[in-house]
Amino acid sequence: MALTALTATTATACAFPLQDLGPLPPRFSGPPLPADTVVAEVTSVLAAEGITVEREPSGVLGKCWERLSGRHAPETVEAALKAAVARARSEHRWQTGPDTGFERLTLTKGNWTVSAGFAADVPPGGQAPVIVSLTCVDGGDTTTAPTAPSAPTAVPAPAST
Repeated sequence: MALTALTATTATACAFPLQDLGPLPPRFSGPPLPADTVVAEVTSVLAAEGITVEREPSGVLGKCWERLSGRHAPETVEAALKAAVARARSEHRWQTGPDTGFERLTLTKGNWTVSAGFAADVPPGGQAPVIVSLTCVDGGDTTTAPTAPSAPTAVPAPAST
């Protein structure tokens, strides 16, 4: 009994009063964007700058992740990627994304973040690989997220006589 009282007193004395600060701010603004819409926009701004990419199958159920890959002439790949990012901001309202500390270009829109980069070291006569990663928060593409099983319905037991 004394141990219970000591534990309760210690927990009460060390606990800070909780204050309700209201709901957390949203992690993104606007409705979630479907993966197909985001991939189409990014693919089109890259194509407008001469970068052709293909969508790789993600194969990850329940994750919001897409990857685009392609190749481009090494002498113009950096300028083409920068122009595609500028086009995405001006034509599709993408915003400059967080600085990752690497030489990658990032954009954000709604619940998506796009990160694009290329290989700087290319063998003579080769083409620079271009990799674009698209990730999202809170879903947005219900076709790739697994659905939760429905809860079982309670059925009353038959009355016994």
